[in-house]
Amino acid sequence: MAQLIDSVDVNVPVSTAYNQWTQFETFPKFLDFVESITQTDDTHSHWKVKIGGQEREFDTVVTEQHADERVAWNSTSGEVDHAGVVTFHKLSDDTSRVTVQIDWQPSGALEKIGALFGADNHAVKKDLANFKEFIESQGSATGAWRGDVEN
Repeated sequence: MAQLIDSVDVNVPVSTAYNQWTQFETFPKFLDFVESITQTDDTHSHWKVKIGGQEREFDTVVTEQHADERVAWNSTSGEVDHAGVVTFHKLSDDTSRVTVQIDWQPSGALEKIGALFGADNHAVKKDLANFKEFIESQGSATGAWRGDVEN
């Protein structure tokens, strides 16, 4: 199992960063490998991604969620086996840190070689930079879900 951990500081309040992260269907705007996400209810989503030129589909469930603090999830079915958590940290009234940890199981030779050489780490770093650019240029979140999901 590969593990990825990275952070980005964004020049928006923690609530703005968190609110945007709850809008799963907007992820294709800043996550390069995500083709589409369909949220089926408050905690379940269906993802279509393109990894190493191959299209994959999988379902996820939010396993824990607390406003302005964290969103944790794991895959429940499909072609990508992973789990993760994103945490939100207030640095000041208008600056926050977003930290992502993803545990995933590379499948196939291309993904295993990519993980060995850090392609997955590079992808997460780039996606966090994309999130920073997206949320700072927006200035506000495109929506919010502030419900609580207990682990």
